[in-house]
Amino acid sequence: MSVKLGGVQLWWLALITAVIPLLTIHLTFLVSILEGHVAACIPYWESCTSISRTGRHGTAYFIFKGAMLPEALLGVMFWCLNARWLEQLGCRNRGIPWVPWLGLVTGLALAAYVLTLGHGGEGFAQVRRTGVTMYFSLTFINQLLLTGALLNHQVWGRAGRRLLGLCLVTLTVGLLSVLVSVIAPGHYQRMDDGFEWVLAVLVNAHALWVALLWKQSRFQARLWVG
Repeated sequence: MSVKLGGVQLWWLALITAVIPLLTIHLTFLVSILEGHVAACIPYWESCTSISRTGRHGTAYFIFKGAMLPEALLGVMFWCLNARWLEQLGCRNRGIPWVPWLGLVTGLALAAYVLTLGHGGEGFAQVRRTGVTMYFSLTFINQLLLTGALLNHQVWGRAGRRLLGLCLVTLTVGLLSVLVSVIAPGHYQRMDDGFEWVLAVLVNAHALWVALLWKQSRFQARLWVG
């Protein structure tokens, strides 16, 4: 039985959820360059500035918070709807019930990170570190759960295998980051910001792909019965 939200397809919500972070971090980076808070560079391989640093000062501070706080809420909705989508497709996986709950914690972690960004003190710094770590790690776990649920599906198994390939790329980058930090910590300090930018793109590329799958499957949902 299909589930509807006013007869409106929801792929646009997944699209917005994926696009907002990508647009925001690049916009705040550009604004911070123009206002002189960070140097002009290509952060993906020059590792010249962190994502956090682009949203700490000036106009970029307000842009970052104004965009990423709603993104935290959209992320929670995105993962709750993903669980509904998987059930609607007929996927059977023990991990599906965990998806909304992990999505909720992910949203709270992102909100904590955004709210404390730009504030000094070790306490705020610890909240930021914890928030961003939980955001990336739990988002990746949810992506694995979603991907795993699709793998054995008769129709969407091929899409699941492609998403798995993207997850493996993300995992490889993350493991490489950890490996470099252990083997060459001094070199890692010059590369860690670049790893962060790449991971941010990969994580949101997964959401973009899911948005396409929602559109292809004509996914609709509503939050009431009847």
